[in-house]
Amino acid sequence: MQDFFLSPNRVAELLVSMQERRGRGEFSAARIGAESRLRRLEEVRGDFTCWIAPPLLSAEQHLLADLEQLRLQLNAEGQLGLFDLELHYANYPPGASYARHVDQPLGREQRVLSFALYLNTEWLPADGGELRLFMPDGTYRDIAPIGGRLVYFLTAGREHAVLCTQRARSSITGWFRRR
Repeated sequence: MQDFFLSPNRVAELLVSMQERRGRGEFSAARIGAESRLRRLEEVRGDFTCWIAPPLLSAEQHLLADLEQLRLQLNAEGQLGLFDLELHYANYPPGASYARHVDQPLGREQRVLSFALYLNTEWLPADGGELRLFMPDGTYRDIAPIGGRLVYFLTAGREHAVLCTQRARSSITGWFRRR
């Protein structure tokens, strides 16, 4: 976890980019499952997403440069073999959550490192929406979605959830991947 991965100004720029994409109709209801079995189950996953893909807005280009530096650092320190990146905006309306899950679909091991970068300003504990990371020993850790905070963890087998949010909650969620 890294607090202040982005400054408040950079967070604000990404929020503007997110709103621009929403205004262009690029967000859709998030679904679960794979390929022909994709379906919307709000009781399991209630967010709306927009994949960050070209053409990129200026704030997104700057973010990709920051994430590339992080990728290089993680490879140098942890020899993770991270090669590329996939990411999307995630917006949770009040009352939404994402049930306990893993980010690595069965038989697909390309996702190595999961991350969430929070875009929420003036977040209070009563706002909810924490990321809950389940530990191998049966305990868990809740992490507040504070603007500018970057949370990352190894993807394989790591169960996690987004707790019910009491106000709109925004983030950029992504994965560093292997080939």
